[in-house]
Amino acid sequence: MKSARAKTPRKPTVKKGSQTNLKDPVGVYCRVRPLGFPDQECCIEVINNTTVQLHTPEGYRLNRNGDYKETQYSFKQVFGTHTTQKELFDVVANPLVNDLIHGKNGLLFTYGVTGSGKTHTMTGSPGEGGLLPRCLDMIFNSIGSFQAKRYVFKSNDRNSMDIQCEVDALLERQKREAMPNPKTSSSKRQVDPEFADMITVQEFCKAEEVDEDSVYGVFVSYIEIYNNYIYDLLEEVPFDPIKPKPPQSKLLREDKNHNMYVAGCTEVEVKSTEEAFEVFWRGQKKRRIANTHLNRESSRSHSVFNIKLVQAPLDADGDNVLQEKEQITISQLSLVDLAGSERTNRTRAEGNRLREAGNINQSLMTLRTCMDVLRENQMYGTNKMVPYRDSKLTHLFKNYFDGEGKVRMIVCVNPKAEDYEENLQVMRFAEVTQEVEVARPVDKAICGLTPGRRYRNQPRGPVGNEPLVTDVVLQSFPPLPSCEILDINDEQTLPRLIEALEKRHHLRQMMIDEFNKQSNAFKALLQEFDNAVLSKENHMQGKLNEKEKMISGQKLEIERLEKKNKTLEYKIEILEKTTTIYEEDKRNLQQELETQNQKLQRQFSDKRRLEARLQGMVTETKIKWEKECERRVAAKQLEMQNKLWVKDEKLKQLKAIVTEPKTEKPERPSRERDREKVTQRSVSPSPVPLLFQPDQNAPPIRLRHRRSRSAGDRWVDHKPASNMQTETVMQPHVPHAITVSVANEKALAKCEKYMLTHQELASDGEIETKLIKGDIYKTRGGGQSVQFTDIETLKQESPNGVLWLWR
Repeated sequence: MKSARAKTPRKPTVKKGSQTNLKDPVGVYCRVRPLGFPDQECCIEVINNTTVQLHTPEGYRLNRNGDYKETQYSFKQVFGTHTTQKELFDVVANPLVNDLIHGKNGLLFTYGVTGSGKTHTMTGSPGEGGLLPRCLDMIFNSIGSFQAKRYVFKSNDRNSMDIQCEVDALLERQKREAMPNPKTSSSKRQVDPEFADMITVQEFCKAEEVDEDSVYGVFVSYIEIYNNYIYDLLEEVPFDPIKPKPPQSKLLREDKNHNMYVAGCTEVEVKSTEEAFEVFWRGQKKRRIANTHLNRESSRSHSVFNIKLVQAPLDADGDNVLQEKEQITISQLSLVDLAGSERTNRTRAEGNRLREAGNINQSLMTLRTCMDVLRENQMYGTNKMVPYRDSKLTHLFKNYFDGEGKVRMIVCVNPKAEDYEENLQVMRFAEVTQEVEVARPVDKAICGLTPGRRYRNQPRGPVGNEPLVTDVVLQSFPPLPSCEILDINDEQTLPRLIEALEKRHHLRQMMIDEFNKQSNAFKALLQEFDNAVLSKENHMQGKLNEKEKMISGQKLEIERLEKKNKTLEYKIEILEKTTTIYEEDKRNLQQELETQNQKLQRQFSDKRRLEARLQGMVTETKIKWEKECERRVAAKQLEMQNKLWVKDEKLKQLKAIVTEPKTEKPERPSRERDREKVTQRSVSPSPVPLLFQPDQNAPPIRLRHRRSRSAGDRWVDHKPASNMQTETVMQPHVPHAITVSVANEKALAKCEKYMLTHQELASDGEIETKLIKGDIYKTRGGGQSVQFTDIETLKQESPNGVLWLWR
């Protein structure tokens, strides 16, 4: 008789923050693909099970010191070229499947360049199934006997599940089977030989502590993100040969729990590994792949295979599923095969392939940016907005990075030298991703029903189907005769029955005696065994006491050594700190000494330059003053000679006037404008012989020449073209002169003296001619310089009514 239905307790509320403060880093693993050829150059070396090292291959850029640059990167675990799919699954995917069965979400994605083995790692190859078929096999091995019947769980468009009773589920199954072209059930369907070897897993794997008081349902969906658009690979589109319809992209939506999902995505309920993988293979054929220069079958999109596990508890009787939607637990495992990052100059992509590569690289770059911002927010306490919405890929999985499940990444690398630069970028991204922490998911709430209710009302037989001892004894007794008496005068039935009962009683008495003997013998054996055990225990106790004493002594010695070790470690730490301080002081003093030496060297250099400069200035000043003194002495001597010459000339003129006889009065020479210009000698006579030749129309005048000390020097006679020809009687004349209209270096190099003829209008309106003279010197740079020494002035003036009388 069934017990009364108990009231289902309310679902206990989960306290926020109970586990949200605990965070786990993103688990990043590295898998190295074998080289295609044994003699191919390799750029990645596995150092140990957590570290790889990148070598710069031949022909690539060298670093500054000329050595090959070697960089090491650490991961949670590194899988070498000989790692099997089973070893990879046990470490990476097995914990995620175990969490899935216990109601927790998980995200596993493969990342790497084109041709690094991402799809092989996720899907596998014939005879060596990948992570995806192994995950499916472990799920169905764990919940195989606890699965709900088909259509008990139904998916809706709100990223949740509806539950219906078994009668409604049966009606829906019959309705589906009655439809034309019904799909063959998984039990009757033959496995497609195209992927039969992939799902044949030799190793049996099962989750631990599966809840037996619940029923489970598995739903799978398969989408791809192509050119930043989401497409459903399981969507059944009716084929139209006349006007085929292109696949429609799907939109992302947010459910009531703020989780992102693909609206309108097809979810298929599966009951076995074969059926689930067949659904995956059907969608895989629709996935976009293309032949590039780097990979014959290169994925042109990001694929996401979702495994959704629905779990609902049994009712209090353990017979039916509890019809309360709030008690349904939904967990999801997303297996993501990312398209490979690539450089277009290597893939030689054009047209659509080029556009696809650009979108792939853009989405991967957005993923890297999100990781960088998450890492910066967690390390430095900033609150920058993570750009999840910049890409459909990051927007879809934003909940995982916000703490809705564990995140695992497998970095696949190809160690060939041609992929060195791409592998370097992949390693840097993996290094950043490892530092991102994700909040630990909250444990599933307990429904509160009595455990073990599934088998509580079911009759249980003996263990191992072995017969009971009473049955064996009853079978050894002689059979009882028929006890039915049909005639009152029957005198044979009762005697036969009495005889059979007496035989049974005698046999029973013999069995009791035998049992007593055997029990006594067994008691004696037990007593002997107890005595032997007691002696053994005493012996072992003595040895145990000795061992305990020895262990106590060893513990004391270990404690003493630990204390000594701690003391030595403390001293070593102090010495290391002191050494660090001294080394820092030494470096500072060395830097200060180098700074002072450099300062002294600069001061010494400045001093030497200043001394050389001052020495040059003193030498130049000395030469300058020596020349100035010589010039002044020469000018003074010239001035004295000129004064003496003037006095001599005056005396001679006076003597001539006194001694000459009187003559007739000469007539005044006629001139234009009835004026006569009298040419006067310059106040400062020239130190060089300037011969004033009289005009041919003028009356003869006695000329006197003075010979200069530098009469043998050559002159540069500079007469500008703008000068006017004067009609003076006295005209300047310099022998051995080079006449030029413009001063030039060639003429200055051939002469020692320089004279410039300059004309200007005087204050009285007459033209005044100045003869500016100077010395030519050679400069240090190989040129010439002129130092002016004297000026002679030629000027015409009106006689102002002066009358000369000649006698």
